[in-house]
Amino acid sequence: MTRILIADDERELRDALCTVLSEEGFDCKVAGDGEEAIKLIEEENFDILIADIKMPKRNGIEVLEKVNQISPKTVTIIITAYATVETAIEALRRGAVDYLIKPVDFDEVIMRVKRIRQYQQLNLEVQYLRKEVHAKFNENLIIGKSTAMQNVFQLIKKVANSNSNVLITGKSGTGKELVARAIHQASPRANAPFIPINCGAIPENLFESELFGFKKGSFTGATMDKDGVFRAANGGTLFLDEVGEIPVHIQVKLLRAIESKEIKPLGSNYSVKVDVRVLSATNKNLQKEIEEGNFREDLYYRLNIIEIHLPSLSERREDIPLLVEHFIRKYNKELKRKVRGVDNETMKVLMNYQWKGEVRELENMIERAVLLCEGDYITLENLPPHASAQRFEGYPDELKAAVRQFEKQHISAILRRVNNDKVKCAKILGIGLSSLYRKIDELGIEI
Repeated sequence: MTRILIADDERELRDALCTVLSEEGFDCKVAGDGEEAIKLIEEENFDILIADIKMPKRNGIEVLEKVNQISPKTVTIIITAYATVETAIEALRRGAVDYLIKPVDFDEVIMRVKRIRQYQQLNLEVQYLRKEVHAKFNENLIIGKSTAMQNVFQLIKKVANSNSNVLITGKSGTGKELVARAIHQASPRANAPFIPINCGAIPENLFESELFGFKKGSFTGATMDKDGVFRAANGGTLFLDEVGEIPVHIQVKLLRAIESKEIKPLGSNYSVKVDVRVLSATNKNLQKEIEEGNFREDLYYRLNIIEIHLPSLSERREDIPLLVEHFIRKYNKELKRKVRGVDNETMKVLMNYQWKGEVRELENMIERAVLLCEGDYITLENLPPHASAQRFEGYPDELKAAVRQFEKQHISAILRRVNNDKVKCAKILGIGLSSLYRKIDELGIEI
């Protein structure tokens, strides 16, 4: 039940208000002066305070300020006999949500109290839904204990609290949007909008209107004003996925918007200020795109204040069991199944499968397997034929020998990637330099 405190030194008015609001189903208490009102609020919880601006001991403004300190969820309506704009503005400036002018109209009081209570209920629903959204987001957290992914996590933590633009690179399916959402959720902008847009899915003639919006009548079919994604993301984060697909002539306008922090909708004569953090992602080599004239160098440096590169699954195969476990939990919940895991032979196949579609392909395969699985554990029969046919080819059955062969191939691949720089290789592998030299010698790795 909604609890209301009525503070007024006029006994007749406060009692009448209490009676009227009680008849509407509200739980009311009264106070005869500011001190008594503050004492009651310190001792009990109230949803709404109705306080006269002029009271003995403490006036309404002083009570309002005290309430804001000790009970910030309590909203205040000020009553004033002085129908001046200055009094109302002062009360609203100090945190009141509304004001009433004497003589008080009881029907007006009831209407305003009900409206405020509806607002409070909606606010509670928004907070609940926000928690639900965050919980849903947490189901899709970035998974990984590998050194490569730990480096990604560290970068996310470092960049989250800044407003710097971040470029996220990596193959399709590695989870670039998840990284963008993680940065947004860990930032001061977390409660503001996160607006993703797939630049690869926008027709060239619609890019400008999608980004910056348009005014009614600016082109055939523009029957009303429309906000673009920059205005939709105002105060929050704009995620430009597949940013390498933006046409060059739009790149000029995007650069101007990022640098000036203002946009001009199509058909408008005026610019609009926007406060947006830009995160972007690409699976292209933008340096090569610059050389070929497909991407502006100045825009590249504006977007790429910090780069976060997502490793492919082939670079972090030790994360595959964690990912498999995570996706089984996720799809058990969504599909109402009770799969406990995968059997050893199936895990062997998953560990050595060539994941051309990266994490996205792995997730799809596990979703399919959970749906088809009839026992406690996913087996090869639950995998697509092209996956189950790939049986750890070239590896011996004996585990120790298979691990030895995998280590040799993995270390050799890292060494090739860093041009045989052993210091860099050891750092990527997460082992000491002396341990790397010992592995090279034991496994017979040729440098």
